[in-house]
Amino acid sequence: MEQTLLGLTNPQVALVMMFSFIFIVLLGFPIAFTLLALGIFFGYYAYLDPSKVAEAGIFANRIFDLVVKNTHSVMENHVLIAVPLFLFMGYVVERSGIIVRLFESIRMATAKLPASMAVAALITCALFSTATGIVGAVVTLMGLLAWPAMVKAGYNKKFASGVICAGGTLGILIPPSILFIVYAAMASLSPIRLFAAAFFPGMILAGLYCIYCIGVGTFYPHLAPKPKLSELPPKLVIYKNLLRDFVPLLILIVLVLGVILLGLATPAEAAAAGAIGAILLAFYYRNMNWKNLKESVYLTTRSSAMIMWLFVGSWTFASVFSYLGGHKVFEEFFAGLGLEPWQFLVITQLIIFLLGFPLEWTEILIIFVPIFLPLLKLYGVDPYFFAILVGLNLQMSFLTPPMAMSAYYLKGVQSKNVLLSEIFIGMIPFLFVVLVSMVLLYNFQGLSTWLPDVLFGAETNR
Repeated sequence: MEQTLLGLTNPQVALVMMFSFIFIVLLGFPIAFTLLALGIFFGYYAYLDPSKVAEAGIFANRIFDLVVKNTHSVMENHVLIAVPLFLFMGYVVERSGIIVRLFESIRMATAKLPASMAVAALITCALFSTATGIVGAVVTLMGLLAWPAMVKAGYNKKFASGVICAGGTLGILIPPSILFIVYAAMASLSPIRLFAAAFFPGMILAGLYCIYCIGVGTFYPHLAPKPKLSELPPKLVIYKNLLRDFVPLLILIVLVLGVILLGLATPAEAAAAGAIGAILLAFYYRNMNWKNLKESVYLTTRSSAMIMWLFVGSWTFASVFSYLGGHKVFEEFFAGLGLEPWQFLVITQLIIFLLGFPLEWTEILIIFVPIFLPLLKLYGVDPYFFAILVGLNLQMSFLTPPMAMSAYYLKGVQSKNVLLSEIFIGMIPFLFVVLVSMVLLYNFQGLSTWLPDVLFGAETNR
C-alpha cells in the first residue's frame, strides 16, 4: 500500500519536493546543499520502514546508505576526473598573462575589419573558453582587458558589454566544455562523442557572433569606430606578435582537442596533458610563479568541490524524486499529449529557456534535464543532438535577466563604468543570434551528428 504524507500520494510528494527546491534556491540558499538536504528529508520519508526504526534506531534508513553510495560514485567516476584538470589548465592560462598578449595581437591583425576590436575580443574569448571552459573567468578577465579598450576606442558601452558577455559564454558550448563533461556523467553518454558533436555548432555560433559584430560595424560605424590605420605597427611586427602569442596557445588547444577527438586519449588524460602544457606556456611567457600556481590550485579545488557536491546532492535528489514517481508523472504527461518530435523539442527547449530566467545552468542541467532524457527514445530524438540543443539553450541562461550571470560578472569588474541595464540591453541581440544557431542546428542536425559518426562510427541504437 502506498504511503501518504498529509494526504498526498508519492508522485504529489515528488512535485512538492521539486517546487520546494525551486523556492529555496530562489531565496539564495546554496544549490548543492539544498539538493542534498531535500534529498535526505524527502528520502527519509520515501524509504521509511517503521519496523527497522523501532529495531535499530532513527538512522536505520536507506537514504543514508544512498548518500554514501552517491559520494563514492562521484569519487570513482572516471569522466569527472577531467573536471579539475581542465579547470586547473584554465586558471593557469588565466593567470599567466597569455590572454593579454593574445588580445593585443589579434586586435592588431584584425584592425582592417569593421568592429575589429569586437571581433578580436570574440576570437580571444573563443580561444580562452576553449582553454578554460570557465565562463566567469573569461567574462571577468575580458571585462578588465577588452571592455575598457573598446570603450576608450569610442565603442558604444551597450554593444561592448554584449560582446564581452556573449563571447565569455562560448566556453559552455565549445569543447572541452565543463558543461558537457557534467552532461556526459549525468546522462551516461560518451564525453568524447559529445565534444565532437559540439565542435561545429560551437564554431558556427562564434562565427555568427563575429558576423553580427561586423554587420554592426559596417552599418552603424558610430557604435564601433574603426581604428586609425596610421597607429598600427608594420605588418612584420603584427605577424611576429601573432606567431609569438597566438600560435603557442592554438597548438596547445589543438593538441588537447585533437587527441580527444581522434580517440588517442580520454578527456582526463588530455586534460592532464593540457594542464602540463599550460604550465609550460606560463614558463615560456615568464609569468609562472609560486603565487599564480598557488591561486590556480586553490581556485581549482574550490570549483571542483562545488561541482562534485552538486553531483552528490543532485544524484540523491534525483534518486528520491524518481523513487517517489516524479519522473513518471512527466513521462505520462508528455506521452499523453501525442506530440510530434519537433513539438516535443520546442516545448522542452522553451521550458529550459524559461528556467534560465530564475536559475543557473547547473540547476537546470542536473535537476531538470534528466526529466526529459527518458523521453528521447519515445520521440526518436538523438541524445547527442538533444545535448547540443540544451548546451545552446543553457548558454542563453547566462544572457537572460534576471539571473544573467555573465552580466553580473562584467558589472562586478566595471561597477562604476556601466549600468546593469546597459549590459542587459547589449546582450539582447546576441540572444537572437543564439536562437538563429538553434534553428540552424534543428534544420541541419548533421552539424552535431556528422563529426562523431565520422570519427567513431554511427551508433546502432540511434
